[in-house]
Amino acid sequence: MTEAVLAGLAGLIIGSFLNVCIYRMPRDLSVVRPRSGCPSCGTPIAWYDNIPLVSYLLLGGRCRRCRAAISMRYPLVELAVGLLFFAAVWTQGPTVEAVKLCVFAAVMVELVVSDLDSRILPDEFTLGGAAAGLLFAALTPMPPGIVGLLLAERHWRLVSVAESAAGALIGSAALWTVGWLYLRIRGREGLGLGDVKMMAAIGAFLGLHRAFVALMLGSIAGSVIGLLFILLARKDASTYELPYGSFLGAAAVAYAFLLG
Repeated sequence: MTEAVLAGLAGLIIGSFLNVCIYRMPRDLSVVRPRSGCPSCGTPIAWYDNIPLVSYLLLGGRCRRCRAAISMRYPLVELAVGLLFFAAVWTQGPTVEAVKLCVFAAVMVELVVSDLDSRILPDEFTLGGAAAGLLFAALTPMPPGIVGLLLAERHWRLVSVAESAAGALIGSAALWTVGWLYLRIRGREGLGLGDVKMMAAIGAFLGLHRAFVALMLGSIAGSVIGLLFILLARKDASTYELPYGSFLGAAAVAYAFLLG
């Protein structure tokens, strides 16, 4: 229990940093300097006003100086990452598997919110996530999959990395093919390369079989929820850009934590 609580607190801090990445990376700004400031008046945020969740509540969701409203996105991202980190350690214990799950959750939360916010999926998290997934595959065994059957009797580390690589390459290739076919049939892009790179990260963490399950769940969620939103918000379905990466990432996290 203690380890899970500490992981949750660490998740709050990492969630705060992810908020910086979500805001700055699409704008090609440094995530290191300058220190965080109010988006409305630009006043640098003091350390005591930058405590995850706590400061937002104490300030009533407003800037101390100009009293401009602070987006609910900030505490929600912090809370989401904190809860996911807590759940990872609570279910897996203080293990490498829990660390892998925490890193995966952090990468997906950043990409989900970034796609919602700016329709941009930063390479630092898509390609970086794929590299991290391959690294973790060498540190802890991937769940059994098709690749394991083809490489029976091989060392677990080789099988694990091969499963991760297959998930990244075949998963992203499958999504790229879907996007290419959509372009050929409809005459306009339906998926961006960011989505393809994000699929590579998901495949690297989950492996081939689980990556395709996540892809299926994300596609179903995107179709159903996306169509409902377009209808209710009266958007033009022919021009509205659906944040597919958000559905894909949410489905992947849900599957990894609840069903995987």
